[in-house]
Amino acid sequence: MQHATDTPPDLTTAVRDMATRATVAVGLLGVGLIHVIDSVGKYTETPYLFWMYMGLILSSIAIAGALLFTRSRLAMPAAIGLVASALAGFILDRTTGLPNASGDIGNWTEPIGLANLFVEGAILFVAIPAQLLAKRVTSRGGHRTHGTRVATAAL
Repeated sequence: MQHATDTPPDLTTAVRDMATRATVAVGLLGVGLIHVIDSVGKYTETPYLFWMYMGLILSSIAIAGALLFTRSRLAMPAAIGLVASALAGFILDRTTGLPNASGDIGNWTEPIGLANLFVEGAILFVAIPAQLLAKRVTSRGGHRTHGTRVATAAL
């Protein structure tokens, strides 16, 4: 039974959804910023990495915008996919190296690399459970109201 002072489940879910979307969006902008900073000199060293960085930066901005300003159900999976692919690239760069870019093999303590690991890990830590919860709520008979996943409340 719901008390008069309790927050309705649909409002709680909506607030949690927006807070999650905002957190992931800010994280994506952080990923973009880290790669803007790290892109200095990349064009002359390894041009293809520079252009991959530009794609990552623009994608981070676009997905952050989609998370904040639309109710797209694809925005969160896109954020997870983008960050997971960037993280995989980082791990490859530090373990096997990338074509024409083997200078960072074993360089796990570079400050910007650590910042990158932290921000991308934090995004995945927030986004993956949120995505799984959203699927669970929808599959348990929840419905979407004004773009927000809402669990049906038993009174």
